[in-house]
Amino acid sequence: MPKVSIVIPNYNHARFLRRRIESVLRQTYQDIEVILLDDCSADESQSILLEYADDPRVRIEFNAVNSGRTSKQWNKGVRLARGEYVWIAESDDYADEQLLEKLVSILDAEPDMVLAYCRSWIVLANGEISGPMEVRHPGLDAKRWTTDFQADGREECQNYLIRCPTIPNASAVVFRKEAYMRVGGADENLVLCGDWKLWSAMALTGRIAYLGEPLNYYQSHDKNVRERIHRLGLGPAEHLEMVRWFLEILTPSEAVRRMLSEDAFSLWAAAVDVLAQREPEVALKVIDGFMGLSGPEFVKPSIRANTWLTVAGIHYRQGRPAKAMISASRAVLVRPVILGRPVMRALTHLAGAFKEWRQHS
Repeated sequence: MPKVSIVIPNYNHARFLRRRIESVLRQTYQDIEVILLDDCSADESQSILLEYADDPRVRIEFNAVNSGRTSKQWNKGVRLARGEYVWIAESDDYADEQLLEKLVSILDAEPDMVLAYCRSWIVLANGEISGPMEVRHPGLDAKRWTTDFQADGREECQNYLIRCPTIPNASAVVFRKEAYMRVGGADENLVLCGDWKLWSAMALTGRIAYLGEPLNYYQSHDKNVRERIHRLGLGPAEHLEMVRWFLEILTPSEAVRRMLSEDAFSLWAAAVDVLAQREPEVALKVIDGFMGLSGPEFVKPSIRANTWLTVAGIHYRQGRPAKAMISASRAVLVRPVILGRPVMRALTHLAGAFKEWRQHS
């Protein structure tokens, strides 16, 4: 039985596949099996994968129907895995030949370690390496992820993972299959934040280790798809769902909770500006999620007031002046002066709009 199962889930990454598979097969650690998955690719992926069918280390699985979710492929691959440890090696990334050897040695030496991960290089679309991937988030010291460390998983969640996904790339992680299965695998309902939730859930069950040496090569792509998803409100909505999930199982300090509220506000504020024009009902759903995650004692009055004014503006543009008035009134109760403008001016404008609406209804 192999010690490590390497799952390579693929969808339309034919141009990267040989580089990825060869970097896996050339690992200095060789007690492995390689599970090649394809999710109904429309390019030459399947023919490339079949080139490796005769390698005794390789198993190949083609989906008959596209799953529509990366997380479903992850869960399928881990179910098929026979190894004690699993490495989900994304099909467009590649690795230093010592990645497995160094991460597996950490897991072997520490039975309570549920996962070990390393730093990553960023590879541009033209193949050039732009530099190491950094954890950049207000209030977090990026220098922490430049050197090796081991940490209690709950403390890691309490202090770092609750703020942002500090384990940014699956291809850099080797984990215990048992821990993955214990937390129920990847959440198949999440599109953008499934990996964040998975690593956090696993961390809560034990300890984690980080290797400051960059051994993973993360392939950067055009951001259009991710930006399109954010425009639809999915990014902010999932982020808020993650924050609520953390708050159900952790008790962060008041300072951390305040930062969470400010993080959430800054995340959705820009997206809502676009959503309010194109998908106003989605915008309201995102805002509702933000308002629901934090009580007034944890959010600055100015943020809550501005949030209610944003809601008022959306309702007004959607022809719901009564709801707009209610939302604006809530802003007034939170903060008497909003953005330096007299409240009465805003209320007078809304009252006039409400009167005009009643006359034409």
